[in-house]
Amino acid sequence: MKSQENLIRSLREAVEQSPQNVDLRIHLADLLLEAGQYPEAIQEYRAALESRPTDSSIKYSLADSYFRSGKYDVALVVLDELLRLPDPSPKAFLLAARCYYQSGQMGKAGEAYHRAVKADPSLADDALSRVLGLSERSEEDKVRVTAQGTVSDLNAGVERPSVTFKNVGGMDKLKDEIRMKIIHPLTHPEMYRAYGKSIGGGILMYGPPGCGKTHLARATAGEVNARFLAIGIHDVLDMYLGQSERNLHGIFELARANTPCVLFFDEVDALGASRSDMRQSVGRHVINQFLSEMDGIASDNSGVLILAATNAPWYVDTALRRPGRFDRVIFVPPPDDAARTEILKIILEGKPLESLNHEKVAAVTEGFSGADLRGLVDMAVEQKLEDAMKKGKVLPLTTQDLVAAAKKSKSTTKDWFETAKNYALYSNQSGFYDDIVAYMNPSKDSGWKFPFSG
Repeated sequence: MKSQENLIRSLREAVEQSPQNVDLRIHLADLLLEAGQYPEAIQEYRAALESRPTDSSIKYSLADSYFRSGKYDVALVVLDELLRLPDPSPKAFLLAARCYYQSGQMGKAGEAYHRAVKADPSLADDALSRVLGLSERSEEDKVRVTAQGTVSDLNAGVERPSVTFKNVGGMDKLKDEIRMKIIHPLTHPEMYRAYGKSIGGGILMYGPPGCGKTHLARATAGEVNARFLAIGIHDVLDMYLGQSERNLHGIFELARANTPCVLFFDEVDALGASRSDMRQSVGRHVINQFLSEMDGIASDNSGVLILAATNAPWYVDTALRRPGRFDRVIFVPPPDDAARTEILKIILEGKPLESLNHEKVAAVTEGFSGADLRGLVDMAVEQKLEDAMKKGKVLPLTTQDLVAAAKKSKSTTKDWFETAKNYALYSNQSGFYDDIVAYMNPSKDSGWKFPFSG
């Protein structure tokens, strides 16, 4: 250890004497990374990149340094450049899989891991494979398409939700959009037939994670007493050639056999990623199958109501947003004051309360997602339970308990807006991100700003 410190010290001095010696600087950065001195390693790798801006190995090491220091989103920004190269390194896909996993993007993590191991089987990581749910499954757990084109194991996943819009706090504009696109065609079919409108179609919801997109999809099915089928990335993707497309066809066939049915795709960007970003034909085949199923080329989609959610709309293929597919694209922002008040009432229902002022708690949680509010309540409950155990009796939650928990919590949506702002600034020629622009309220005087300070 002492010898390593001495070597690092000597290399620092050498770099100071020869700052243009890039190889020497990279050697120093590698040693710093190995020694766990991540901020210093990042500094040296960035300096090396200034001299060699297209060096992929330096970019990979920089991304690795960010990953090890816990800055997963920043690491993914660097990796994004590497993965767009004509021949991306399998190691870059593996590192991306780890970053996606740490940031909670399980679908993308699974896809990146699959690409890494397919290109280089020696990169297989049993531990990562297990947590991603990609380890070898037993036959009874596998989703397989029968010769008739149905997904037998997913039948158990078809449900009739009991939740409705009453159980969804706020989101009034979004509810109105869904009523017009999905609910009214089912409840007033004769009106839509008169105008030649079919019962079906899709809505794509995008926005920061934890803002209720999945909950709203389930409530939509409950609102019209329709069946609900939630599809995750692992229900579709398969390691065997052609099986992913057959799985996708079977899922749509299952929905068609259970109409009216709300078919919900979570993390749809992992299934419908932009084909221009893909270098492998396998991924393109899955997207083409998805487009074909949505168009109902070989089948009738009447009564199949498709909802999808994504935290990364910039990765979704534009073909999915054409008329007849996801022709309604809706931004789902963090809940406003009124919505946070309603969400808090729903979360706190049934818990012991003492004259709780929901509006006051909502006022100090600006920018919080629904998931953030649930975490806040859990924190307050844990503290109250600790006090209750000491006193041997149930103690009610108070406004002050929740306000105190809010001060210890922070919004998780700000990082998402940091990324979204860049796309709204530089990739908004079609106006796709106008809702984000309006929400973040840019002006000539004050520039871009967050609508909250959390």
